[in-house]
Amino acid sequence: MPAMDIVAAPDEVVEDHDQEDAVETRERSAQNASDIVLRTRRRSSVAKPPTKSKKDKQKSKQKQKQVAEAVLAAAGTETAEPESMLAAARPIPLLVCSIGNPGVQYANTLHSAGHTVLNRLASHLGYGQYTREKTWGKGLVSRPMTTGDSGNWVLWQSTDYMNESGKGVKAAYQAWNKNLPEGNGKLVVVHDELEKPLGAVNVKLQQGLSARGHNGLKSIMSTIGNTPFIRIGIGIGRPVSRESDDVARYVLKKMDEKEKAAVEGSVEQVVAQLKKLESG
Repeated sequence: MPAMDIVAAPDEVVEDHDQEDAVETRERSAQNASDIVLRTRRRSSVAKPPTKSKKDKQKSKQKQKQVAEAVLAAAGTETAEPESMLAAARPIPLLVCSIGNPGVQYANTLHSAGHTVLNRLASHLGYGQYTREKTWGKGLVSRPMTTGDSGNWVLWQSTDYMNESGKGVKAAYQAWNKNLPEGNGKLVVVHDELEKPLGAVNVKLQQGLSARGHNGLKSIMSTIGNTPFIRIGIGIGRPVSRESDDVARYVLKKMDEKEKAAVEGSVEQVVAQLKKLESG
């Protein structure tokens, strides 16, 4: 009997394909499940940031607070600086006193050169006329007519004799100083000075220096105690003779026109020195 080829029935072929599809589906499902498991493991293996403890959180808040306070303090300093600079720039009040001998007899003598300078100074600054004030040591006082440059200066002239200048200067200083902030004002004494060229201006800031025989300065130093004062000496030259009588006659003589012009001509230098003093 001849051999016959066996041909599979169509239904059997379809069945085999169905089985293959089922196998593939199961394999894909298994692969998907495997991928999901792998991804899950990877995510779980990533380190999570540590959770801050309550104590750490408190420290963090405290540090933030300190930083904020530092910023505010710096801002406060920046706003305060201009104000402090403004305070430092305010001029210092000055009481400018002149000493000499009173009355027409001694007016415009070399020994009263301080008075001559203060008379010219009041005119130069546009101050008011000198008026006598009893509470100011019975001296003559001149004040600025308006505020502005040199508005913090008060001019005062002694009406006592030279060797009694101290009590008037002390009274004037006390009357002036009582309305000022403590330690804020400066006392300045303008006087004649032998040995210096006529009209020269000599400023002495140092305290405790010798009066060098000047009776007016001696009186002030013995009266006002520890109150500091600044000297502005106006040069009046010196006679050739060194004899005391000749010196006395020289300082008590009336100035001639040339001498008076030299003394009055020192006013601008005096103003320049006073401006330095009021600035500190």
